[in-house]
Amino acid sequence: MNIIVILVSLIVALLILVPLLERYQHRLGLDKMQRYSKYILPLIMVSLVIKLLYMLWYEG
Repeated sequence: MNIIVILVSLIVALLILVPLLERYQHRLGLDKMQRYSKYILPLIMVSLVIKLLYMLWYEG
């Protein structure tokens, strides 16, 4: 059950972040090499927040 929550939240984060980052990539000055690597840090941050919330609510 926990893995489903994490996977759903990561997919939702991707669905929100990808259009926003694609729209503003020219303003941010991102070239093609950074196009895919720019998604990694936000996904890691989202997964860490989800894990923190899980630890606080279910294991606390």
